Amino acid sequence: MSVTAMPTTHPSMRGTVPLGEAVEKFLDRYRDEPGTATTYAETLAHLLAVAGDTLPAGALTLEVFAATMARWNERAAATWNKHLAVLRSFTGFALRQEWLTADPARHLERRKVTRRGDKAIPAARLERLFTDDRNGLRERVLWRMLYESAARAEEVLTLDVADLDPQFRRAITRSKGGDLEYLHWATATARLLPRLLAGRTTGPVFLSDRRSPASGKRARALADIDPVTGRGRLSYPRAEYLFKQASVLHDPHGRGWTLHQLRHSALGHLAATGRTAPELQAKSRHKHLATLGHYVRLGEETSARITAEADPLNRRSR
Repeated sequence: MSVTAMPTTHPSMRGTVPLGEAVEKFLDRYRDEPGTATTYAETLAHLLAVAGDTLPAGALTLEVFAATMARWNERAAATWNKHLAVLRSFTGFALRQEWLTADPARHLERRKVTRRGDKAIPAARLERLFTDDRNGLRERVLWRMLYESAARAEEVLTLDVADLDPQFRRAITRSKGGDLEYLHWATATARLLPRLLAGRTTGPVFLSDRRSPASGKRARALADIDPVTGRGRLSYPRAEYLFKQASVLHDPHGRGWTLHQLRHSALGHLAATGRTAPELQAKSRHKHLATLGHYVRLGEETSARITAEADPLNRRSR
């Protein structure tokens, strides 16, 4: 059995590695997992914005991490915990490389997550959102594809045109664990997708509104740029923001929804039609049935239907 030696740092250089270089080396470990890399990069980009690229990794402090996490102070507990987990993963890597002697994040606490029993969005409300002409074609295709495929947002946003197989209404994507898997969509997406691509055969499926900078910190990798228009790949934060803003108009609570709720909704609606657990697992591509459970907990729509059907004074039920 061969053993791969961990990269070591000369004792005189420990703690002096620039933070930008340390972040780059950390993210390079996830080059075969674009979804994970995108999520991690969002958090660490803000760390670099707060601390600077040239700060020695060994100079990271609790105050720097607290200032970084302040960006998500008003966000949901799950969002806070996600970004904190990224910082802890990075510092764990830095500790193993001996760039740090102590974890600056150790005093930052996870927040208690208050779980809602039902994260699924009623199908009628989703349909009104999907057909709302105030939203652009790109957004409507993205939302439809996420719902019909029950895929993770990162899996769809990292799709390239070459990954698509329109004839069989599917695309090959790299899943959360790094495996290559197929996701499938239905008729509504199949009808809109050619309009979005407009004959393009290369580049990302979902493009940003502007051309990507050719150089500097904001320059993208060539794989994330459309060679014809020069526009970059649509980012997760931007896609999430646009969905939140558009869905506020259809959410009776006025808060708006998240892209991940489209996955919850797709699986929840399929469960409500009586699909078996193995069928739902095939659709969601979860590795274990146990992790599928909280996605398919039947909620508001099922409760309303059962109540109406059991109401002896409900004329419709008679």
